[in-house]
Amino acid sequence: MSSKSELKKLSEENLTRQPEEVFDIICKLGEGSYGSVYKALHKESGQVLAIKQVPVDTDLQEIIKEISIMQQCDSPYVVKYYGSYFKNTDLWIVMEYCGAGSVSDIMRLRKKTLSEDEIATILCDTLKGLEYLHLRRKIHRDIKAGNILLNSEGHAKLADFGVAGQLTDTMAKRNTVIGKYHVDNKYFFLVRFVH
Repeated sequence: MSSKSELKKLSEENLTRQPEEVFDIICKLGEGSYGSVYKALHKESGQVLAIKQVPVDTDLQEIIKEISIMQQCDSPYVVKYYGSYFKNTDLWIVMEYCGAGSVSDIMRLRKKTLSEDEIATILCDTLKGLEYLHLRRKIHRDIKAGNILLNSEGHAKLADFGVAGQLTDTMAKRNTVIGKYHVDNKYFFLVRFVH
């Protein structure tokens, strides 16, 4: 059975099991404002995943909003969501693992700025992720180096949808500026139109 079909099973039947039965925690990746993130192994498929453990006493509305937006996304430019578990006083959010870390981590560890080509590649993927969200009337509202993750192939993915929003028709009518972009190889141009 392939990793993808195993992970689909995760959202169907494994969500009723205790998370320790489904995953092995490998190591802690970091701390965020809402909790800790761990690298984990899905026992059945052998796939490496990320698990965000969030205390239930945290702002549950923000967490529910983040999960809801991630559930609705299926793009190579947005971190994939696989399911959630309640364990004692924590909510375990299971997501795609991006092995290279965040752009912020990479800049800090390298102790030098990114090259123009590296920036162009990251921004190209980021803009494609934003286009995907905007076409679905979703706004991220917290784009920064720490919320852009890179997988082991170097592709950028948007993450951390805690403050993201869903546009309604009323909200969309209030907007007076619409942004579009054109990507040409390693250079990109932002063009803004005012209505």
